[in-house]
Amino acid sequence: MEKPKIHPYIPIVIGVISVSMSAIFVKLASAEAGIIAFYRMLFSVLIMLPLFLGRYSKELTTLKRRDWLFSTAAGIFLAFHFILWFESLNYTSVASSTVLVTLQPLFAFVGTYFFFKEKITMKTIVAGTIAIAGSILISWGDFKVSGTAFYGDILALIACALATAYFLLGQDVRKRLSLMTYTMVVYVVSTITLFIYVLIKGESFGPYSYSDWLWFVLLALIPNLFGHTLFNWSIKYVSTNVVSIAILFEPVGAALLALWIFKEYLIVTQIFGGLIVLVGILLFVIDIKKIFKFFMKNA
Repeated sequence: MEKPKIHPYIPIVIGVISVSMSAIFVKLASAEAGIIAFYRMLFSVLIMLPLFLGRYSKELTTLKRRDWLFSTAAGIFLAFHFILWFESLNYTSVASSTVLVTLQPLFAFVGTYFFFKEKITMKTIVAGTIAIAGSILISWGDFKVSGTAFYGDILALIACALATAYFLLGQDVRKRLSLMTYTMVVYVVSTITLFIYVLIKGESFGPYSYSDWLWFVLLALIPNLFGHTLFNWSIKYVSTNVVSIAILFEPVGAALLALWIFKEYLIVTQIFGGLIVLVGILLFVIDIKKIFKFFMKNA
């Protein structure tokens, strides 16, 4: 496999920080979920289009049937991931929605095992379990068994499964396509899917306030281009499991931003949950054997 010029964990960290802002921008926008998702993807495509047409458009002729099929499916999954997640934010808190939508290791471990025959090590299972437990603890006080919050939680969980499917498909296609070409195909398919969805739902394409347009553009620039696009780059070199576990940090960032902007105050369980998530991520990233050998050598 081609060796990356920079360590994949660096863009993954930048990507996680970027997507942590997604729920905040969605909550600040006054438009409906489908519209927010549509303009997020549309502006992403428009921003990338000049570079794609200038340097990468010829690569479209090299796409095989499998590439088109998987990229199209990934775009559709991404579209409905956004629709369901953005809709969930209308019914439950930023902390709860973000926690559930980032429980991707639950699906990623199974998916990579069956589709890519990746071995699941004990370290992966332990790290993933710790991080997932921390994510659940973050919003323990907010979970509700009935009412609108429970409905929002279900939407977020389905959105989580769709996001995992999107990454699994990308892990396959990115081994053959450049980042720009794969991302452009996926984003265009996602934009078309969202356009059809908005038409069927009868949601209005405008007019909207200047602040809404600002949130649409920021969603395209930060969570999409500095978030999902960097994840798409990374999955050429690392497993979907790595990205999924890293994304478990998103609830921590989102909860802190929600505290600052919306005054959604953190409770004790959320604080401890955030620390547990960090422990799980560090356990997964750090090579414990190398650290042990280093200390034994320098003792």
